[in-house]
Amino acid sequence: MNAPTPNQQALYQARYGSPEPAVPAAGSPIIDHLLAHRSVRAYLPDPVSDDQLAAIVAAAQSAASSSNLHAWSVVAVRDPERKARLSIMAGDQPHIRQAPLFLVWLADLARLEQVATTAGEAHAALDYLEMLQVGFIDASLAAQNAVTAAESLGLGTVYIGGIRNQPEAVAAELQLPPRTVAVFGLCVGTPDPAQPAAVKPRPPQSVVLHHETYSLPAQAAGLAEYDGAMTAFYASQGMKVRGTWSNHSAKRIRDAAALTGRDRLVEALNARGFPLK
Repeated sequence: MNAPTPNQQALYQARYGSPEPAVPAAGSPIIDHLLAHRSVRAYLPDPVSDDQLAAIVAAAQSAASSSNLHAWSVVAVRDPERKARLSIMAGDQPHIRQAPLFLVWLADLARLEQVATTAGEAHAALDYLEMLQVGFIDASLAAQNAVTAAESLGLGTVYIGGIRNQPEAVAAELQLPPRTVAVFGLCVGTPDPAQPAAVKPRPPQSVVLHHETYSLPAQAAGLAEYDGAMTAFYASQGMKVRGTWSNHSAKRIRDAAALTGRDRLVEALNARGFPLK
C-alpha cells in the first residue's frame, strides 16, 4: 500500500488532535472526505436549490433500511418564520434561523400503519419498542448519508438534537400524524468563510475499538490523551469550557435537568402514538 500523503497526515492530525497520529496505509478520497467533516454553525444566505435537495435525499435513500421498511421521513423547512419557531423549541439556536435549509428527520411508523391498513393487515408490531428503534436507526443512517452528500456539494451541516426538547410542539408545527416523531434536525447551507468551523478531535481508536471482547480498563490511557486534545481544542477555539472533556461530559449526564426537557421523552412518545411495549 502507498504511504500516507501530507494531506492525509494533516487530516488525521486534525481528527485526533495529535501531532503524530497513527495514519493507516489504507486510504481513499471518500475516507479523506469523511475525515474532514466539521459542524458548521454559520451560513451565507445563499439558498439550497431544489436540485441540491433532491440529490441529498437520493443519497439519504441509498442508505441501508431495516427489512426495506423505510421507517423514516424528512421535512424540509425553508420558511423563515417556521425556522424561527423551531429554533425556539430547540433551545433558541440561532444557526437554525440562519441556515437556508433546515431538515427535520423523523422516525415514521405512520406510513407502515397506513400500508398495513390498506392491505387489510393488522399492525400490532408497531406498538413495540423494536419498531420505533428501527425508525430511529433508519433515520440516522439516512441522515448521515445526507450529510456526506451535502458536504460533497460544498455545503455545511450541523445536527440539532434539541429538536427533541419539545416533541409535541414540533409535531404540531410540522403537522405530523401519530406514530411519527422528530429524531433530530439538520441545518444545511453554504458555510460562511468569515466564520470557519474547525475539525473537532475524536478519541483515540483505543477508546472505541475493541478486539474480540470489550474492556473499560483498556480505554483509560486513550481517555487521558483525549482530555488533553480537547483541552487544547477548547483553548484554540476560545471556548469557555471549564475542566477536561471528562469533567464536561460527567456534568452533561449528572441529572435529569441536563437533558433540557428530554427527560420526559417516554411520556411524549406515548402521546405521539408509541406505546413502547
